[in-house]
Amino acid sequence: MPVRAVAEVNLAAIERNVTTLRARLTGGARFGAVVKADGYGHGAVPVAVAAQNAGADYLAVATADEAAALRQAGVPGPLLVLGAISLEELPAAVAARAEIVAWDERFVVALSRAGTELGEPLRVHVKLDSGLGRLGTRDATHAFEVAAAVQRAPGLKLTGAMTHFATSDSDLEFATEQLRIFTVFLDRLRRVAPNLTAHAANSAGTLCLPASHLDLVRCGIAVYGADPLNEDPSAHGLEPALRLTSYVAAVKQADTGQSAGYGRRFIAERPTWLGTLPIGYGDGVSRGLTNNCDVLIRGRRYPLVGTVSMDNITVDLGPDPTVEVGEPAILIGTDGDERQTAEAIAHRLGTISYEVLCGISARVPRRHHRDGIPA
Repeated sequence: MPVRAVAEVNLAAIERNVTTLRARLTGGARFGAVVKADGYGHGAVPVAVAAQNAGADYLAVATADEAAALRQAGVPGPLLVLGAISLEELPAAVAARAEIVAWDERFVVALSRAGTELGEPLRVHVKLDSGLGRLGTRDATHAFEVAAAVQRAPGLKLTGAMTHFATSDSDLEFATEQLRIFTVFLDRLRRVAPNLTAHAANSAGTLCLPASHLDLVRCGIAVYGADPLNEDPSAHGLEPALRLTSYVAAVKQADTGQSAGYGRRFIAERPTWLGTLPIGYGDGVSRGLTNNCDVLIRGRRYPLVGTVSMDNITVDLGPDPTVEVGEPAILIGTDGDERQTAEAIAHRLGTISYEVLCGISARVPRRHHRDGIPA
């Protein structure tokens, strides 16, 4: 019998996506692949290696532990921790020789101590909050002062300056204003640090706002072949790399009035047959897909019916089914002429493909391959 649930990840698709995105870069910008959250659910280490094989110059993660895991797996090259790092987490980032983001002087003092103890300069990027309203200082003068503190401090090297777009996937006018704010800051900073790396563009910025490419782009979701605009990846020449599959574990008849699932949220209005798939919200299939999704079997769409439970879902196979026990079932991916993307599922849930992909749980094994050849 097939495995109850598996996420098949095509590393060759990752490489092709990186190649496609790099071809769009302007002004000599370098390419950064964001592999945080276990490579958006695809497997951080194999994705990082595939991205580097396709020419990625930088890798980026969100946490110190993510940086450490890449280094422990032997992944080389420039590595940037984008998120906040506590003093408790700092040793892991330092040991990984990761580049670190700073936005206040107290953290710069801690970084200086760590770099001095290490015996080699820590590479530091200063963050300006140009409009996202999360990490970073909103005050450009303060950001300049943080950069100056990094330059003065022993054990540190001012390496980069960054910002983060809030609306590059939805409101380019606001994103352009963010870029203007950041550019004014950069013009001042480059007078005292001419060789730093400036970066702002995420996946949507890379695709939709070429002026934001600067010295480096940070592509996340697009690397995995998903659309940062949450529509259709093929519109950007991107190829979804992940296929989520299960199989039909049972087929049984349901007469009129009989139900399936907790709460009897599906009651048969006519005699039909139901297929049970051993996959559920414990695997990342959201309960919000109850009576609200399709499953691909034998190149056809079958509606998911009844409540999504932790370990199982049911599909309506119709009154005269040809589906048999053991048949593969596709939740994300292509089957014959039918396709179900992470974006399509996201629209049903009122969310984005990022959450759908990251939500595939750790109990679903990832099987990595290259166009069907095991990696």
